Amino acid sequence: MLLDDTQHDSLDRFVRASLARLTLGISPASVVLTYLDWLSSLALSPGSQAHLGQKAVKKQLRLVQWASHSAFDPNAAPCIDPLPQDRRFKDPAWRHFPFNVLYQSFLLQQQWWYNATTGLRGLSPHHEQALEFGARQWLDVLSPSNYVLTNPTVLEKTLTSGGTNLLRGMEHWWEDVQNQGLGRKPAGTEDFVLGRDVAITPGKVVYRNHLIELIQYTPSTKDVHAMPILIVPAWIMKYYILDLSPHNSLVKYLVDQGHTVFMISWRNPTEEDRDLRMDDYHQQGILDSLNVIAQLIPDQKIHTVGYCLGGTLLAITASALARDKDDRLASMTLLAAQTDFREAGELMLFIDEKQLAFLEDLMWAQGILDTKQMAGAFQILRSNDLIWSRIVNEYLLATRQPMNDLLAWNTDATRMPYRMHSEYLRQLFLNNDFAEGRFRVDDRPVTFNDIQIPVFCVGTEWDHVAPWRSTYKLHLLSDAPEVTFLLTNGGHNAGIVSPPEHPSRHYRMATALDGDPYIDPDSWFEHTPIQEGSWWPAWQEWLMERSGPLVPAPDTGTKAYPPLEDAPGSYVRQI
Repeated sequence: MLLDDTQHDSLDRFVRASLARLTLGISPASVVLTYLDWLSSLALSPGSQAHLGQKAVKKQLRLVQWASHSAFDPNAAPCIDPLPQDRRFKDPAWRHFPFNVLYQSFLLQQQWWYNATTGLRGLSPHHEQALEFGARQWLDVLSPSNYVLTNPTVLEKTLTSGGTNLLRGMEHWWEDVQNQGLGRKPAGTEDFVLGRDVAITPGKVVYRNHLIELIQYTPSTKDVHAMPILIVPAWIMKYYILDLSPHNSLVKYLVDQGHTVFMISWRNPTEEDRDLRMDDYHQQGILDSLNVIAQLIPDQKIHTVGYCLGGTLLAITASALARDKDDRLASMTLLAAQTDFREAGELMLFIDEKQLAFLEDLMWAQGILDTKQMAGAFQILRSNDLIWSRIVNEYLLATRQPMNDLLAWNTDATRMPYRMHSEYLRQLFLNNDFAEGRFRVDDRPVTFNDIQIPVFCVGTEWDHVAPWRSTYKLHLLSDAPEVTFLLTNGGHNAGIVSPPEHPSRHYRMATALDGDPYIDPDSWFEHTPIQEGSWWPAWQEWLMERSGPLVPAPDTGTKAYPPLEDAPGSYVRQI
């Protein structure tokens, strides 16, 4: 039987989707092309080959000289220090022979491979980054910190405990295997129940459509600032990262400061939602929410806040509103959200034409991108922290990290609809359409520089999802009357969840007015002074100055939009 064109295409996609399930969505063709590009570039560079050979010899001699010296002087300075974020060799036990030689040899090898995979003339930047990343992943597998006999901390505990740590570690491993196989969450998450322990700020669901529930939080003050706040979280995560426990809930903090707060809670899509589009998230998500809030709090402009993907969608929506001369927005705050994706961090390593086509076929077959597939990609990005350090601590040292609200939230993942996620990856990550004026809403292009409201942008220093230098590029896109950029320490999640009581937070903040000269990110970082403490009060003061006078606190819901149920609602509970 002959196949028509559609059947040929379906067969191709089915085969690629089947393979993608085995490779966690990583395209073998993309990996092979990356390796061949490096190999051919190196083969045509005899000078680079000789230089790498010389470096290898010099590093070996350097290690031998250092080892000889350190044998007589145990306090000798190491010949190479780990990178600032590398905490594998911090224990003083690594300073004693033979473990000092092992870890120094590993770090020198790691440095050599970095030299071998970067700086080759003719190697494409994307392949160079992917190759360096891949080499780092393989080296991390071989790190002496990962094995009993080469990790002094693990070896000492094994000897002193008679190996009981390894037996308990095996129990931990078997428990994790069973939980994963049965689809159960990790032990300890049962202590963080939605509506009881987390997401407990009082409020009501005042609107629901197929894609969202809109939560209006109950005022905790007699009077409130006139202008309400709409928060748009990422749909790749459950919204309650911004409403964790009472002591670290951004929602509760804002409500207690006298703000009327609304929150979008996204539906967790299933295969039936495969054809949801970015336009649906724009229309049914943000625009519907703005329309409802305008009915509940009439005659007031609305402050908007977007986190991660939600911030990107908010920027697109704000651009469309500005294009259409719609002046409902009072301000826009972007939390760890990107608008220009040319330097979008190590996630870009998974985004090229072959890789994206491979992933699209996987989503086409499933109708969604599954939570396990997304979690795998994020774990690879931080393999030292999320994979290898966990193996060492939980399986070799047999010490379980106590569960907390943020870790429990991190296990409560969501899925991505096929069509929407494909549009997001292709139009934003791959083609950078929004930053370059090609992204279309209602079949007309939108551009960030149409936005003429105050903009507040928060980046985090150690963000692996939305690197702060990428979020800082907002300055190049914006013609807003003022752009305030704040950089806080911490990562993509922990840096945003930064309550005033947090003991080790600091931030930098500066405002650029329309007409001010551009300052590059590194110069900005060097010349903007550090301020101790959480960034929340600084941002809240910024909001308060732009939120109008105090007025009596509004009721939750109206006759037109009566409360449907208590917060946190139903959608956030979907598995």
